[in-house]
Parts: sequence; C-alpha cells; structure tokens
Amino acid sequence: MNNYNTRVKERNHTENLGEAIRPFRIEIPQAELDDLERRLVHTRWPDELPGVEWSYGTPLQVVKEMADYWLNDFDWRKYEEKFNQYPQYMTEIDGANIHFIHVRSEEPNAMPLILTHGWPGSFAEFIDMIDLLTDPRKHGGDAADAFHVVIPSVPGYTFSGPTRDKGWSSHRIARAWATLMNRLGYEQYAAHGGDGGALITRALGMVDPEHVVGVHMLQLFSFPSGDPAEMADLSEEEMRRLQVLSNFSEKAGFSAIQSTRPQTLAYALTDSPVGQLAWNELLMGMGESNLLTQDQVLTQVMMYWLTGTAGSSARQYYEDAHSGVQHEVSHAPTGIAVFANDFQSIRRFAERDNTNIVHWCEYERGGHFAAMEVPDILTEDLRKFFRQFRG
Repeated sequence: MNNYNTRVKERNHTENLGEAIRPFRIEIPQAELDDLERRLVHTRWPDELPGVEWSYGTPLQVVKEMADYWLNDFDWRKYEEKFNQYPQYMTEIDGANIHFIHVRSEEPNAMPLILTHGWPGSFAEFIDMIDLLTDPRKHGGDAADAFHVVIPSVPGYTFSGPTRDKGWSSHRIARAWATLMNRLGYEQYAAHGGDGGALITRALGMVDPEHVVGVHMLQLFSFPSGDPAEMADLSEEEMRRLQVLSNFSEKAGFSAIQSTRPQTLAYALTDSPVGQLAWNELLMGMGESNLLTQDQVLTQVMMYWLTGTAGSSARQYYEDAHSGVQHEVSHAPTGIAVFANDFQSIRRFAERDNTNIVHWCEYERGGHFAAMEVPDILTEDLRKFFRQFRG
C-alpha cells in the first residue's frame, strides 16, 4: 500500500503500453450534428392528457422546452473540447471495447481510483471531479488525498460502443475492470460508483478482493427479504425510506422494459433524439427536483445519441436480471454517501448484505447524480473514506 506507482513506472505509463491500449479522441463529424438538427426540427410530437404532469411519464412541455434548448442553444463542440482536454484511451477486454479516461496525479503517493457511472449517465458524470481528485493541493486540499483517476465507459455505453455478445452483467463488467486496472499497472486500487455503477463497484470488491482496498458507493441496493421479522421493529425513519423506494419503483418503468425487452426499445431511441431525451427522464428528476443544468442533462443524452448505444446500454439491465448470479454477501471495506434527493439506502438491510461497512455519511444537498450536482461534496467524502486505506 505504500507505493501505488511501482508497476506503472516499470511499464512506462499508459502511453507506452503498446497496441493493447491506444489513444482516443472524441471527434464527431459535422454531418452527424447536422442530422441531429434536422431530426429535432422535424420532431413528431405526441398528444398529452390535461393536468397529468409527471404521473404518466415525462411531460410534453418539459420535453419541448429541453428540445428547443438543444436545437438552439446547446453547444456540443464546447463539451467535446472539454472532454478532449483529458487523456482518453481504448482497449479490448473479454471481447468488448472499453473507452476510458486515465489521469495520473503528480503527487508521488496518489491512490488509484476507478469511477463507474450508471444509466442513463456516462463517463462525463465525473468530468468536474477529475482536477479535484488528482490535484487537491491546487484546490485548497491536502496533497496526501490525491488520486490517479480512471473513468471507463461501461461496455455497451457511449464510446465503448455496443457489446458483441451476451452476458455483460455487472459481475462480468467488474471482472473487466479488474483486468483494466491490472493492465494499467495498479497493484492496489480504490473504487467508486453510483446507480448501475454502484452494482459494478460492489461486485468489483468481491471479484478482486486482493487488489481492491475499498469500495465507495452512492447506493446500497439492499431491500427487505420478505421475512416478517425484518419488518417488525422498523423505525419511523426507516419506514419513510421504504416509502421513498416504493415511490421510485412505481415510476421506474424504464427498468422493467430494459430488463425484459431492450431490443424492442432500441429502434425508437436510436431513430428519435427527442425519444432518447424523454426516455432519459431520470436525469430530469422524474418530477422530483435535482441540481442538474440543461447542459448537463443534454450532454448525457448526446452521448447515447451520437454513439447509437441506447439499446446496448439498456442490455445491462437485461443481463443483470438474467445472469443467474445468486445474492452474495460482500465483505469488502465499504463506504456509502447518501444524498437527500436520491432514493435512500436503509442501514439495517445494507449491513445484512455488506458485513464491513466502515463509512456512512448523509448529506442534505445533492441527489442521484451527485458527481454532477455536488462534485465538491462527493470528492470530500471520497477523500474521507479512503484516507484509512492509504499507506
């Protein structure tokens, strides 16, 4: 644990690892942006019942306002340039292309950290955390908290491109992440994830325990087992959290469809940018407030549209639902940050499924996309959790 850089120095950094890892830049042809503009101009709008607001799905007026901004004000090239400021790479693992950002800190004892997004997000969720994590000294922090940062695009998502075979469940992705971190030369490393990335991160702590020093997540998806004894003495606060989970489940039609019919969904989303926008309603809060800007929402939507990965990203839900993996208890050192406007993890159930929770913090600001909403708060929570694992 005292030197995270030994093997990387021996292998001369990512840039010289040969054909296994190759540099990558985002360069979207102008013709694709022109085609997007044409499609937005000629959108066929559906009708809507009066007064239903969010109860039937994303409201027509919300989508129209966002689409108008997309057409007339959103500047993709601005964000393309921002992403290309950071070194990006492509590699192949287990038959899948993996796109990733890799930024090494100049601090000699920085800890390697892999950050994993979920759906409908992308690697871009973490773009505003990179400098905070790699150069804490520059941002008023302690140099001892520095990280080397690896941010992959999940197989099937955005610039990783579509998966080529079945079975890319969270556990298989976790095994790919273990291979990636080994390929980058890191003997030991930290991991963080939110949403589907939390599932991958938790699995990573189980499939690569010799190398993962700890896992940090925004959610622990632990629910009542059905045993009446578990429900007998729930506190008022625990009941409130169960109600939050129940309310979310009632809205989460995307999960049911992506878990069962992702291919059927893919045709509409791949053909209609407004369809893609409306389907990614989780980014817009599904009727609840969040702190995301229009630009943040549209940047994520653009990732899926430009890469044609609406269907292949949805397949992760199907693969997890049909993986056959039995429920496992995690013994990895675990930290969780619970944000007020997210669905709420319940500690007693989390501790049933994760025996080594050593960090649990709750915050009054931020929500499901904390990396974009409150990057400073999430960064500080990561620093706090992983300090205990530094040499």
